[in-house]
Amino acid sequence: MLYTIAIILIILWILGLITSYTLGGFVHILLVIAIIVILVRVIRGEKIL
Repeated sequence: MLYTIAIILIILWILGLITSYTLGGFVHILLVIAIIVILVRVIRGEKIL
């Protein structure tokens, strides 16, 4: 479930960059959290998909 949330956050962040609509630093904080979640799963050796 965390991986799904991470993917959604990354997609929304990219859409925000494309459309120039961002919520300020909040979007970037969510992106960092999403990347950390993905890295933790990879380090633990869990399946990503």
